[in-house]
Amino acid sequence: MKQLNRKNVNAAQYPTKIIQFGEGNFLRAFVDWQIHRLNKEGELNAGVSIIRPINYDTLPLLNTQDGLYTTIVRGINESGDVEEQVEVIDCVNEEIPVYQEFEKFMALASQPELEMIFSNTTEAGIEFIATDKLTDAPAKAFPGKLTQWLYKRFLTFNGQLDKGLIIIPCELIDYNGEKLKELVLRYCDIWQLENEFEQWLHNANHFCSTLVDRIVTGFPHKEHEQLQKKFGYQDDFMVTSEYFHFFAIQGPPSLKQTLGLTNSSVNIKVVDDISPYKHRKVAILNGAHTALVPLAYMSGIDSVGEAMEDDVFERYVEALIFNEIIPTLDLPKSELESFAKEVINRFKNPFIHHLLMSISLNSMTKFYTRIVPQLLSYIEQQQQIPALMVQAIAGQILMYRGLRDDQVIELVDSDVWLELYAANWRAFDNKEISLLQLVSSVLSADWHWQQDLTKVPNLLDATTQALSAFLSQGVRNTLLAALEEV
Repeated sequence: MKQLNRKNVNAAQYPTKIIQFGEGNFLRAFVDWQIHRLNKEGELNAGVSIIRPINYDTLPLLNTQDGLYTTIVRGINESGDVEEQVEVIDCVNEEIPVYQEFEKFMALASQPELEMIFSNTTEAGIEFIATDKLTDAPAKAFPGKLTQWLYKRFLTFNGQLDKGLIIIPCELIDYNGEKLKELVLRYCDIWQLENEFEQWLHNANHFCSTLVDRIVTGFPHKEHEQLQKKFGYQDDFMVTSEYFHFFAIQGPPSLKQTLGLTNSSVNIKVVDDISPYKHRKVAILNGAHTALVPLAYMSGIDSVGEAMEDDVFERYVEALIFNEIIPTLDLPKSELESFAKEVINRFKNPFIHHLLMSISLNSMTKFYTRIVPQLLSYIEQQQQIPALMVQAIAGQILMYRGLRDDQVIELVDSDVWLELYAANWRAFDNKEISLLQLVSSVLSADWHWQQDLTKVPNLLDATTQALSAFLSQGVRNTLLAALEEV
């Protein structure tokens, strides 16, 4: 079987215009996949130099395949059909291990045609290490490496404004661009770099905050041999992902032209503010996930896919999103509904086995960030309790009893919450407190909710009624009755 490389496979070659910190599955199935698409469909014409930012040499470099690798995109498309897309990605020109080839990495600063820098060094990668020095080869922290490289570019081109870059981090932290710039400027301070360099950073470069969204399922270990036979070549860097993708970049309007987004199929939005898209994702995608978990799990279901195959839970997710969550959000209704349909298709994706117990980790914080804001907003707008969100809260209280059909549930959350639930359910079982008092002990925890939720009109009674129905009639039957009323 032939090896996947540029000698054996006809692949395009592009000039290096992009530097990418990180070689992992996510960047290759998300950023590089989109760059590949933009090269084929538009006018981007950009190759990528990948920088391996961590000092390890146990894994081979992409150079062993001349930067080529296969993406396998699977899921439910906009038409509701299962689809698979297989592409050989050819935009990667090289991978540079920065600890072994620091000078080669720094030499990239002299290439005038460079336009963009992408990164994903994990959430822990955007950090400040005070012991890093400008003379290190390289600095340990990613922002330190970036500062070294940008300073070299500043010196090489004597601070020319047209030699700045658009810097687009993809690490999963809020306003990652602003945080990265803050740390670069901090290195400027401790390294006592000249003020002219700081002004060049401000005036010639754009640090863009982003929102990224795609489930990348990674290397197809179980299918690898089968897929190689199917494709007719050996590929040790295959990567699989879901069909859906979305990339919001808080950047200058000129970035649309730089990326060549006109008439492209990629789902990239260059916006003034990513916050509405973040709220959309947290409320619709994450909120629906969080609400579904206790209700489906306490009904004997173990995964998101199984839940979406059950008519009751499919109806619940759709009604929750369209009737109670979307009305609380600021984006155009048509855009929100389109995103919601994509979310439901993602939940139904037969290629992703997403266990409910995995989503349930630290659920109390997730309810605080993903459910409560929409609940309060809905009440303020509609002047009534959102019945389906209340079902989720009651389901969470039931799940944190720690039992499903007499089997112990291995809950993972803060000790404070686990102890509070254990004490209150024990007191209820011993008839020392009522169900109303049990629910009140959860909703009144202002140290967690930042307010006393028992003071929200009708919320305590509605939650207690739902929990009582779960105990007497079962979750599924109660939920079915609630759906008949919405």
